[in-house]
Amino acid sequence: MHLEIITPEKTIFNGEAKLVQLPGSSGSFEILNNHAPMIASLKKGKIKIIENEKNTLFIDINGGTLKVQDNKILILAN
Repeated sequence: MHLEIITPEKTIFNGEAKLVQLPGSSGSFEILNNHAPMIASLKKGKIKIIENEKNTLFIDINGGTLKVQDNKILILAN
């Protein structure tokens, strides 16, 4: 699935991911391939990304908004 993480200053990540773990405002959750469409608010914390090559990345955010639709994840982060 395609993941894009954007801040007001720049694009932090733009690529393919196998798993994305997020700090939701109501608790942590994960998104895998073919996830149902959703919109969620995010709180301060770390985004864990497992890329298709099995590389694991961690990105700190101060909150934001998430949209998932058609195997595309868009995160507007603070």
